[in-house]
Amino acid sequence: MDNKEQMAAKAAVAEIKSDAIPVAVTEVNSAKLDKSFTAQGNFAPIQSLTLLSETQGQIQRVLKRKGDKVKAGDLLLVVENNTMAADLATAQTNAEKAKRDLERFENLAAGDAITKRQLEDARLAVKSTQGQLVAARQRLNKTRITAPISGEINEIYVEVGSFLNPGTKLYDIVNVDKLKLKVKVSESEVLLVEKGAKVKVKADAGAGQEYEGTVTAIGAQADPSLKFDVEVEVKNAANNNLRAGMYGTAFFDVADQRDALLLPREAIVGSIQNPSVYVVKDQKAALRPVSVGTVTQNQVEILDGVQPGEQIVRSGQINLREGTKVSVL
Repeated sequence: MDNKEQMAAKAAVAEIKSDAIPVAVTEVNSAKLDKSFTAQGNFAPIQSLTLLSETQGQIQRVLKRKGDKVKAGDLLLVVENNTMAADLATAQTNAEKAKRDLERFENLAAGDAITKRQLEDARLAVKSTQGQLVAARQRLNKTRITAPISGEINEIYVEVGSFLNPGTKLYDIVNVDKLKLKVKVSESEVLLVEKGAKVKVKADAGAGQEYEGTVTAIGAQADPSLKFDVEVEVKNAANNNLRAGMYGTAFFDVADQRDALLLPREAIVGSIQNPSVYVVKDQKAALRPVSVGTVTQNQVEILDGVQPGEQIVRSGQINLREGTKVSVL
């Protein structure tokens, strides 16, 4: 019974509500803000392709495997080519025969020993057999599969003994000697970006290493969120520290300033993606959504939602609800 009485007394104390919640406030200040800005995105390879088979047959040799670096023209696979070699020999024989026949027909035509139709057929036969010879030679060449681009083999899908058909997937080849950092910028920021401009780039996992990038493409149309695509080309380090898919940050340096409304970062309620603030008016707290722009270490640019001179709750928001009475410390 004594324990129950003590618990009831503590609960009664906890239920006592103050007439006003004490809070610390700040005001929205107008200040000059550097127009330089940052944008985040993902690194993508400068070249990436999936190599498909153009021939048919059984693989005899595999010369390059996953993780190997290749240059354009390097031999990757060798496919059984006995049939193609036989077809090429036949095509060569037919082309040589057609050529000799044409020479004989031209000699006969000089003496009016054959008709013009027969001479024309001989000429067509030469062209036809020459086309068949070129096709046979190409089919034989395609049994030696080479790398179409330089890069690194990211995946291999076949083995010795695998039987290929046209369209069979062979390799994924990725070139990361250079990468593209794809970022999105706002409509006000895209006007400050110029094609060919130099940009400082850092990888989030790069231990602070800095790279020089060049703006190579700027989106001509915004996406549904009113953001514009910007591509920055970055030359990789000698040991290919940067990898496709990594997160990166581009620093766009702009030698100019602009007017901005600033608030301390701790005044923001919720996340930067869905921000709000508590505005004190008539000794009551009102939750108001805001739009934010540039975010620094301790300040946030307010684009919309509050006006200069309004009192914003800086600390004590955890105890507030819409319409809560407050006392300013």
